Formats: sequence, C-alpha cells, structure tokens
Amino acid sequence: MLKITYSGGSLLEAGCDEAGRGCLAGPVFAAAVILPSNFYHPLLNDSKKVTPSNRLLLRTFIEQHAIAYAVASASAEEIDRENILNASFMAMHRAIEKLNPAPQLILIDGNRFKPFANIPHQCIIKGDSQYTAIAAASILAKTYRDEYMEQLHLQFPEYNWQKNKGYPTLQHRQSIEKVGLSIHHRKTFCSNFMQLSINFSL
Repeated sequence: MLKITYSGGSLLEAGCDEAGRGCLAGPVFAAAVILPSNFYHPLLNDSKKVTPSNRLLLRTFIEQHAIAYAVASASAEEIDRENILNASFMAMHRAIEKLNPAPQLILIDGNRFKPFANIPHQCIIKGDSQYTAIAAASILAKTYRDEYMEQLHLQFPEYNWQKNKGYPTLQHRQSIEKVGLSIHHRKTFCSNFMQLSINFSL
C-alpha cells in the first residue's frame, strides 16, 4: 500500500523520479508531482510494475487530479558532458522549477540528490513503490520518455526505438555495430557499453 505523505500532511510535498538512466540513446526524463491528500488510484505503483496501457490511464488520471505536475529532460549531449547522475539531477531540477505552487519538501526516488533552491528533500530508496507522489512521478517520466522515443523512431527506424526505447537490447546494439551512432546516442555510454560487450564475449 502506497503512503500518501512523508511529513504527515504538514508540508506540501512533491514526488520526483526519472526515467531512462540506463539507456544508450535519448534524453533522461524527470517528473515532479504534487498530489492532494485524498489522491488514490488502485493501479498506481512504480511504473516498472505497471503495464504500458495502464501507465497511460494513470498518466491521464494523475494530470487531471494533481495539484501540480511537470516533466523535463536532459539531452544526450548533456549526459555526455555532465555524466548521467548530474544530468538526472538537472532534469529533476528543471521539473521541480516548473511546479506551481512550489513544494515545501521534495521526495526523491533513490539515494542521492543535489539540493534545489533551498527546498528540503528526502531521498528514499525504492520510493516509487512506497510513496504515492513518487509513483505518480515515475509514471509521468516513463510515459513521456517512451512517447518521445517513439517519435524519434520515426526518424531513425533502424534502431527500433519504438520497441527498445533506447535501452541496450541485443537488436539495438547490433544496429549500432551495423550503422553506427546517431545524434541521439550517448557517446560515453555507447563507448563503455560496447567495450564491455566485446570484453565479455572474448
């Protein structure tokens, strides 16, 4: 059973989560969500535990009932320049910055975060399966990123991003070996991952 609040209802809380950290291509997306105290949906959970069709149902429900929500991203270029952890923080900061009203407490999925605008935060390992607002953020981040990758697929069908969403599936890696990298690939990720793949195959 997901928990509604971390502070006991004394603070306006925003849940924050990201999607796409482990991908070879595309941006990392983040969402921030402030929910009312009576928010409930029986299907809401960590996005990885929800079917794609139910994620879309939840996305609509969340957007209709949230006090505030925002989605933002950091590009593959920014990931290469800043590294994936810092780029994830950038995407989270961009999402939180767009919230109106501003939260009084930020609940972060994971164990690390870079403070934002002097707003207190709490990191929660596996928070997307514990707190409603973080679970809602995970749904928005995942669905918006998947939608973005499906649009990129139309321009770069050879990588099958419509299906793999940029993750390092065998078919995706074989496509990189065959046709090379696109402008949307994370060069540092691909270099490291392909080298590891070669080493493991020896």
